[in-house]
Amino acid sequence: MSDIKYLTNALVQFRDERDWSQFHNAKDLAIALNIESSELLELFLWKSADDPDQERIKEELADILAFALLIANKYDFDIKKIMIDKIEKNALKYPINKAKGNAKKYTDL
Repeated sequence: MSDIKYLTNALVQFRDERDWSQFHNAKDLAIALNIESSELLELFLWKSADDPDQERIKEELADILAFALLIANKYDFDIKKIMIDKIEKNALKYPINKAKGNAKKYTDL
């Protein structure tokens, strides 16, 4: 079993033991993901980028990843496949010869 599948199964078991699947529709999972992402951003607010609380970052990142995995599970997405597909798509949008060392959006390259 892959690590991703193991983590997804653990999350689903945790959720199901608490009868929370009734609350885990795609809309609410997406909202929860956004909220957790905002909580991660808050850790950097008014601070130097080099001075994060790494323990709190780990906690928020775990929440973000959990909701992302639950969304993928909801739609029966293969995480490895969608990630590889996205990397390949981005490679076409950001060719090395134009994008290397450049932070511009692909439409501005």
